[in-house]
Amino acid sequence: MALAVNIMDPQSLIATFGLVGILAVIFAETGLLVGFFLPGDTLLVTAGVFTTTTAASAAHITPLPLPALLIGAPVCAIAGAQVGHFLGAKYGRKLFDRPNSRLFRQDHVEKAENLFNKFGPAKAVVLARFVPVVRTFLNPLAGMLEMSAGRFFVFNMIGGVLWTESIVLLGRFLGDRVKGIDKFILPVVAVAVLLSVIPVIREVLRGPKKAGETDDRKKTAMPSGRHRR
Repeated sequence: MALAVNIMDPQSLIATFGLVGILAVIFAETGLLVGFFLPGDTLLVTAGVFTTTTAASAAHITPLPLPALLIGAPVCAIAGAQVGHFLGAKYGRKLFDRPNSRLFRQDHVEKAENLFNKFGPAKAVVLARFVPVVRTFLNPLAGMLEMSAGRFFVFNMIGGVLWTESIVLLGRFLGDRVKGIDKFILPVVAVAVLLSVIPVIREVLRGPKKAGETDDRKKTAMPSGRHRR
């Protein structure tokens, strides 16, 4: 029988590949530029839901081992990001210069670069974890912009652990609390992911405004400085 799997459907991925598939997707989404479209957040929430026996059994899926997920997910997220940083440091700007690619859009790179510039390297590496697509491109961008491997590793660990553990445990909580979640798992997961990223999105949206105000002040101050010369 042919293997049928929808890589954009977390439940399909989990049913087909189990824990190994989850970890592979997390690594690819955070470490390989071509993995930006993979369902990282929704996959982790769904995986957390299916660590509960009731939800997994109702969906005809073997329950996932929570301890293995809580250990494996951050390890793969951190390792993937380190690979991304290495690629960015080694290949530089040419890694991103693909103007004719329909899949590799330059606005994805620009969003990551804006986040990096607005918040600084350390905070950007942590915040980017919670922003889909941006978390894929920011890691190699950090390498390209010469953020040291040691410093990147420290904040990569912080962001990787916060992101994976919080999202998985959110899924576990929902699996324990919401009865019959297997019947409407996609809407529940979508809402859960949205709620989890709202604080980060608000922070990101607030950042440019502050930066803009700073730029305006600089522009206002420039003429007087010139006159003093």
